[in-house]
This record gives sequence, structure tokens and C-alpha cells, in this order.
Amino acid sequence: MYRTHNCGELRANDVGKEVMLSGWVNARRDHGGVIFIDLRDRYGLTQIAFHPEVSKEALEEGNKLRSEFVIQVKGKVVARPKDMVNSKIDTGEVELEVSVVTVLSSAKTPPFELDKPEVEANENLRLQYRFLDLRRPKLQSMLKKRDEMIRLIRAYFHKLDFIEVQTPILANSSPEGARDWLVPSRLYPGKFYALPQAPQQFKQLLMVAGLDKYFQIAPCFRDEDPRADRHFGEFYQLDMEMSFVEQDDIFKTMEPLMIELTKKLSSKAICNLKKDGRFVQLPWREAMERYGSDKPDLRYNLEIKPVTDLVKGCGFSVFSDAAKKGGVIHALKVEGGAKFSRKEIDELTEAAKAKGAKGLAYIIVEDEPKSPILKFLTPELTKELLQAVNAKKGDIVFFGADEWRTVCLSLGAVRADAAGRLGLKDNSKAAWLWVTDFPMYDYSEIEAGKIDFAHNPFSMPQGGLEALETKDPLEVLAFQYDLVLNGFEVTSGAIRNHKPEIMYKAFAIAGYSKEDVDAKFGHMIRAFEYGAPPHGGNAPGIDRILMILLDCDSIRDIYAFPKDGQGRDVMLDAPSAVDPKQLKELRIKIVGD
Repeated sequence: MYRTHNCGELRANDVGKEVMLSGWVNARRDHGGVIFIDLRDRYGLTQIAFHPEVSKEALEEGNKLRSEFVIQVKGKVVARPKDMVNSKIDTGEVELEVSVVTVLSSAKTPPFELDKPEVEANENLRLQYRFLDLRRPKLQSMLKKRDEMIRLIRAYFHKLDFIEVQTPILANSSPEGARDWLVPSRLYPGKFYALPQAPQQFKQLLMVAGLDKYFQIAPCFRDEDPRADRHFGEFYQLDMEMSFVEQDDIFKTMEPLMIELTKKLSSKAICNLKKDGRFVQLPWREAMERYGSDKPDLRYNLEIKPVTDLVKGCGFSVFSDAAKKGGVIHALKVEGGAKFSRKEIDELTEAAKAKGAKGLAYIIVEDEPKSPILKFLTPELTKELLQAVNAKKGDIVFFGADEWRTVCLSLGAVRADAAGRLGLKDNSKAAWLWVTDFPMYDYSEIEAGKIDFAHNPFSMPQGGLEALETKDPLEVLAFQYDLVLNGFEVTSGAIRNHKPEIMYKAFAIAGYSKEDVDAKFGHMIRAFEYGAPPHGGNAPGIDRILMILLDCDSIRDIYAFPKDGQGRDVMLDAPSAVDPKQLKELRIKIVGD
């Protein structure tokens, strides 16, 4: 037996007991012949004391102990003097007088101090020695929260009679919006499996199979560039699908779970529920026009207003020319923004330019309005503009004038940046909302002039086949939706296309021939031909949700063994070269550029 209690367990009612503890040396203090050590395990800290009158042999061994040694100690639990009680730890009323100590494992001096904040250690060094970094209570608490989250999810869906199914990891390559990770086949030279970007096709096939309600904590793989809210290469999502449902049935299923996760995993207050307790639903176009984003942060109320009709005939050519070309002019009032310095306004302008804007006009509202553009506007028009956005003294009003999407996105970037500068992004709040009615198609970002899917290619178009046959593709909406939390998209979902004729037409508009569809998705077409129920679902990223609820700076903090910001595993030194014999067996040859 290595221990009778863990290091977070002993209390005042244990005084007088003979116990055994095991753990790591967290801190060591020599008080002139008496040695005190904070012994640590996952459960907490216990102070242990080496007294010469208790055991000279134990004291001699205690002198040899250093940080991160793994030890076992035996001794008696004693009460600390009242003036020595440590109220910061659960075991602070007691300590252990050591009679016997055994070194289970010695340790080198760690490359960084584990009892200091993470910021004091270089991230690359921390990731290289991640097994040490994970000894920090903060990271262990995070892993415990992640475990709790998964247990809550499983309990919730099992209560609703969902069936958990593990879908294949080795699958086929399909166009789902990101690069595939490819796995060469040894048995079929020249052919490749693809790691699933999501279990999309499998879960739809499970609905065709009659499972009715499916979920899975699913590993997903996408060869995308790393960023703060996206872990490189791999992530986990709560994948779910239901049969015989409409869009709102999905929402009604997911909302109670998200409320439960928010309340049980964080101290955040949900700030924008409707009167009936439901989440706000915001059509995509409205979200773009009012907030400049398809994932708006509703913790603050900065709102964009259209002012095209007011200024389309004014003397300011930036406004009038944009209107003549079929563009729009929108305004964003920032309450309290009059205090922005010239440097800050320039920085906000650069944020707008990063989204395609040519510049950023503004009016500062003081006793008298101030702006470089006032010389082009009549006093009457200036007054009307400020009244239209309800601007008061101390505010600043920004203007965007260009084609619709550019104006929306650029003012959205200004909105987010200004909110950060004014401290409006309140981390004590959780603002959940659904963004709905996404466009089915958009122009391709890769091939100029080509129409491609804007979202999920397996989504049902609103209006079905008739809409695809009669409407301009760019005007077709889909039963697609995103769940947003504090300005982060945390899930995408849709009511699925389950009819072969609609699927063929939808892909044809995006430039796929019938032969292309049969080659890529023949199994889906075949399944739908044998009777497919209407179905839909979504797939929240559990790591991203937890990152937001716990206010982590990076999603890498949510993983036990993350990749670094360049997509490398510096602990395992991956990616790495492989034995040429392995490549030969797979009939793969490395060639130069």
C-alpha cells in the first residue's frame, strides 16, 4: 500500500491518526533543524514536517529531498497551531509528522518552476515538457472540467434516448470545406483513406438506417492552419443527428444542454435569453447588417444602422459614388468613443481596411461635431445623421461606404475592436444565439466567378428543388444554422438534403456533374433511394465551448497534449521523417518541389 489518504483529504477530525501519503515534493522549507514540505498530488496539498524528536532518520532523508521527487511518507496527523493554519488549502488545519520516508522516484531540476504562473515559462518549453506542465493545478483542473463536460453531455443525450455510435476513422475524401488528412493504403497502392473532417456522411446514413437519434464525442481531422480558437489538425465535437425533425426541434434539443454546461462549468451569467427562456434566433443577413458578422458578440449593444437613403445624394463623393454603384452606406455609433485618440482611430481604420474597406469616415460628437468630412455635409444632414443613430455627446460615429458585404464586414471589425478598447466584452456573461438562414451558395474564394457552396453541401435548400430550379443561386437560402457564444461560432448544423434529385441539382449548380456526385457520394445517393427520413443535426466543438466558458487565451490550453502554434508536437518531435522501408512498403517516393 502506497497511501491511506490522498494529499487533499486530511482534515481536523483526522488528528491522531497514523496515515500514509504519496505524492510529489511541491515546495521545501528548512526552518533550522525542522524541514517542512508541501506534498502534492492531483487532489491537493498536505504539509508534512520532519522533526528530529520524531525521527532523526526521516529528517536526514528529508534533507535530501528536492522539488518533484516522488515520495511515500508515514506518520501521525497533528493539528497546526491556530496562528499557523493555512486557510488557502483544504488541509490547512493539519500537518503530518513524518516518521518514515521512502523515495519512490528522484527527479531532475525542472526546466521551469511549476508553482509559478504559466506566463513565466516559455510556451515552447512548456509544450516540450508537457508532462511537467500538466502537474500544475490549473491545467489539472481544466482536464477535470473537460471530463465533467463530456460526462454531462453523455448523461444528457442518454436521458433523451440517443444512441452513441463510434463511426469510422478511415474514410474517403470528400469536399467538406477543408483539406483532408490523407492516409496511404498498403493493400491498395496509390489509393488513400481520408481521416474524417466530421462524421457527416456516416451520421446521415445512420438516420437512413433507422437509428432516429445518434450522438458521439467525435474526433475530427482537418488540415487547416492553427489559430487561437482552432487546434491544429484535430479536435473533438459533440456530433448529433435526429430523424423526423425540423430546424426548431434541433434548437429545442440543444439549448437546455448549453444552458446546463454554462451553469455547471462556469460562473458566467447567460445574458440574452428571450422571455420564454429560448435562445435568440437571428437570420444571417440581419446579423451581418446589424453587427457586421455572422457570429456576432451580443454581450454588448453596438449596432450598425443603414443610412444610404439619407446620404446617397449628398456632396461627399465617397458616399454618393458608393450609392450610385449599387453599394450601401452604414453607420456605427460607439457610445463613449469620442475619447478615442487619433492613434486609436487610425488603428480602427486599419481594422476596417483589413476587411476590404478603402477607409473609415467618422464624426466625433462633442459640443459641436468634429470630422474631416463635415465640410462635405450640410449642417442639416449632419444633424439628421446623428439623430438617425441616436448619437449623443461623447460618442463617435463611424461610416462604411462600399458594396454591401465589405461594409458589413469592415464595420463589424471596427465594432469588435472598439468594444475591446472600451472594455465591453464582459467575461462574466455568456451570450448564446442561433444564426439562421445562411445562403446556400456564394462565389468561390479560390476560382473567380465560380459559384460554390457557402456552407455545408448536404444542407436542404429552403424551397427544395423548385428554389434551385427557379431562383438565382445566390438568392437561395438553406436550412443551415450556427450556434454562437460570445462572438465565437461553436457549432454548425443543418436540416439535411435527403432526396437524390435535390442533391444532384444542388451539386450541379456548384459545378459538379452527375458522374462527379456518383463518384464521391454514390453511397449517399444509393442510401436515399431506399427511403430516407427527413433529418438534421449539428456538431458543437466541445473544446471551443470549454475554452470560452473557462476564459482560456488559447484552445491549446484545453488539450492534454496540444500542438504548438505552428502545428508541431514539440514533445514527440512530430511531424518527423519515417523509415524509408515504410515508404517503400506504401510505394511512396519523396520528391522535391
